[in-house]
Parts: sequence; C-alpha cells; structure tokens
Amino acid sequence: MDKSQLKWLYISVGFSLAVLVIILLLTINENTLTYLTQINPWFLLLAFLTHLLTMCFWAMRVKMMAGSLGYRVGFWYSLNLVFANLLASAITPAQAGGEPVRIHELYKASVPLGDSTAIVIMERVLDGVALAALAAFSMIVLTDQWKQLGTVSEIMVFVTWIFVTGCLFLFYLAIRRPDTVKRVVARCTRWLTRTWENARVESLLTRADKEIDNFQGATVRFVHTAKGGLFWGMIFTLLYWVSEIITASLILVGLGQPPLILESFVIQLILAILMMLPLTPGSSGIAEVGATSMYALFLPAGVVGIFVVLWRIVLYYFNIALGILSSIIIVRREARACLEDEKNCPPPPPT
Repeated sequence: MDKSQLKWLYISVGFSLAVLVIILLLTINENTLTYLTQINPWFLLLAFLTHLLTMCFWAMRVKMMAGSLGYRVGFWYSLNLVFANLLASAITPAQAGGEPVRIHELYKASVPLGDSTAIVIMERVLDGVALAALAAFSMIVLTDQWKQLGTVSEIMVFVTWIFVTGCLFLFYLAIRRPDTVKRVVARCTRWLTRTWENARVESLLTRADKEIDNFQGATVRFVHTAKGGLFWGMIFTLLYWVSEIITASLILVGLGQPPLILESFVIQLILAILMMLPLTPGSSGIAEVGATSMYALFLPAGVVGIFVVLWRIVLYYFNIALGILSSIIIVRREARACLEDEKNCPPPPPT
C-alpha cells in the first residue's frame, strides 16, 4: 500500500471512529451496562460467519461469470480476489476502488483484460438491478415498515431509489444508445469542468467514452455468448445482498434484542443504496449516522450505539482486516513469481 492509499485509509477509519465515538456518547445511558451483560457471543460469531458466507457468494459470482466466458478461475482464488478488493473499497467513495483490484486479479488468473473488465462491469450492473428489485419489492410488500421510518427517512429512500433507477436507465441507454450517452456525458462534463484546461477536459472525455464503449461491449458479450453467467451472477448477487442484510438481525439477537427482520431488511436496503453514492471514503460516517437514525426508531436508546459499533466492526473493520490479509497473500505470491522468473520483477528503485 502506497502513502496515498495509507492516507485515505487513515482518513476513512479515523472519520468512522470519530462518528462512532460521538454516537456512543449520545446513546450510552444507565441501561447500557445491562444490555452489555445480555450479549450472546454465539450470535455475534454467527454474524461474522454469515458475513464470510456473503463473501463466498461474491466469490461464486466471480467464478461463474468468468466460467461462462470460458475461463477457469478457482473458488479460493476468487475468494482471495474478493477479500483483496475489500481494502480498496474501504478507502474510496462508492467503494469504487475495488473494481481495479478485481480486474487486476482476474487478469493475473489469465483472463484477458477486456473480459476481466467486462466481468467487473457486469457485477456492478447486477448489484444495481438487485438493489432496485429488492427496493421495489420491499416498497410493495413491506409498506408498514416503510411508514415507521418517518417522513425524512422516506424522502431519503425515494431519492436514493430514484438515483439507482436513473443509473439503471443510463445503463440501458449506454447499451442501446451509446452515442446519446456520450453526448450527455460530454455536456455535463464540460459544464462541471468549466475552469479546467482544455487538454485535461478532453482527456477526461476520452476516458469516459472508453468506459461507455467497454460497458456496451461487456453487456453485448454476456447477452450473446454468456447468458448462463448473467443467470448465475444474478442468483449469487441476490444471495449476497440477502445474506448481508440478515447479518444485522443476527447482531440484534446477539444483543438480546428482537431480530426486527422486516424492519432491518428495509433499513439495510436503504443503507446499501446510500453506500453506493460517492459521498465519503468507504461510506464512513454516512453508514454510522444512517444506521443510528433509523434503528433508533425501533431499539432502546442505550443499545443503539452498541449495535451500530458491532455492525460496523462486522461489515467494515472486519473487511479491512480481510483486505490486509489478502494483500499480504498477493504480495507473497508476486514475490514468489518474481523469484521464479526474474523477468517479472519490477526494476530496482533509482539510487
């Protein structure tokens, strides 16, 4: 990890810790100690294991989508690939830093760069489709739970759902009318970068056009020659999100609280959509405040802060630990390959 990445890791973790401390100071009361004595460590352990199962679903998605394109990527390699991407995701807005890591690791598994990019792009698309579908389903079926969140939360939900729907519509246009999307992106980019130098703006537009072409090519490739990859990709995407959402209910039971399965499903869905927005590195701060404000409607004040801390430990800090462990494995792998073939070694730094 270079100095820039380390700096963003410190910023992301530091901001998250600061917000958690404030939440604890605002929620701890005379009943908190009683709640702490009721903790069931087995359910907390089950929450960690469920989160690991979630990562296994992600690894299976990568494996099946790569296999549908004719490439053999093992499960354990895919799982380490997923772990490696967690660290980069934790320090970048909208968790976007994980994509280059996954592309790199797929390329190292002998998947050509174009197909590696196609797989990762389609993963994002499937996530968007799954979240939009789950949001629509919950709005129709879990109406009472939505109403309990209050006006502010409802507005926040509809705004984020509109954002996801808009992204899916842009995805559709990028497939069917890529030239139209390029023109819209060009106009928006020029308006947002009015103070930039022309060369810098043109470079950004060139990269945007390339990404739009990559997206269209990836979609066409999967639709025409790898429909099985899309099918299994969607199955494991749905399993991934359902498993991730259930983790919060397990933590609640571990704290001696009711699982709030339906309420938690709605809240976790809102948080998942919010965390896809490019607001803060790793969504630190956003996730903590959002979870506190919504779970406070259903939980005693003395336990809300403890729950949010445990929830972030399982879904954020544990991810960072897994990412660091995976990065060490990758560095050792690259070093071993370097020793076996000196041509793979990077040039020594200048003295």
